[in-house]
Amino acid sequence: MTREPDRYAVTGYPVKHSFSPFIHGMFAKQTKQRMTYRLLEIAPEQLADQVTNFFADGGKGMNVTIPHKQAVFPLCKYRTPRAEIAGAVNTLAIQPDDELLGDNTDGAGLVVDLLTNLRLKLRESRILLLGAGGAARGVLGPLLEQAPALLHVVNRDKTKANALLGEFHRLGELLAGGFDDVQSEPYDLIINATAASLQGEVPPITGAAVGRQTTCYDMAYSKEDTAFVKWANEQGTGHAEVGWGMLVEQAAEAFLLWRGVRPDTTPVLAAVRSPTPVLQEAPQNAPK
Repeated sequence: MTREPDRYAVTGYPVKHSFSPFIHGMFAKQTKQRMTYRLLEIAPEQLADQVTNFFADGGKGMNVTIPHKQAVFPLCKYRTPRAEIAGAVNTLAIQPDDELLGDNTDGAGLVVDLLTNLRLKLRESRILLLGAGGAARGVLGPLLEQAPALLHVVNRDKTKANALLGEFHRLGELLAGGFDDVQSEPYDLIINATAASLQGEVPPITGAAVGRQTTCYDMAYSKEDTAFVKWANEQGTGHAEVGWGMLVEQAAEAFLLWRGVRPDTTPVLAAVRSPTPVLQEAPQNAPK
């Protein structure tokens, strides 16, 4: 009897926009893995039950996106050190005892994209991180590991940014505050970890934070420039980037956890960046 392909999914609310099925479909073909990967939209009030049902029905792994990254944290009996540090989970994997392992690959994916794909220097750099939610939590630890001269976290609600300062200050040089606390001296790197781009908005920070030496990076991804990227270009940034690289690199980290092999991200990144629209129903089964 032929064994059924292993089943994986991505959940969020909403999740229809996700390119994860296409990305993991390419990974599966490249590495010859027998697996399927689908979208699974779950409302917050149904999250625990639906996630439990997916794995009880034989699911092997799941990616988790907005707004569920912190909500799935307590569902995991086991957590990787980077998930514990983040206090948020973006990758779930079933374990031999049928319990869940939670991981957070966001920060690793972002750092690989910044260092390897964009060839930025993070050590001794001045970094501004916009936002204090699950997306920001996932990248703070890995960014601080790069020993920047300054990592400044700002948020609309100052209390949330200050809470992160209390949790993460032991890992490196960290400041926190509100959007009006952004310094008027240009930063080397500004990362938008807010959901503002999903609404076509830009966090209300001063344009004086942007200079020709500044790279502006939106963790959101889009075939068109996001509102943040457009704003950054208007302020005279040296380079502005949407989050395709982070999306692909964090997916590769999750794939490694699930399948024990790290795929080559170069052709996948080229595919998702292509101006030709990428179909969500791209093949997801690897050949036998």
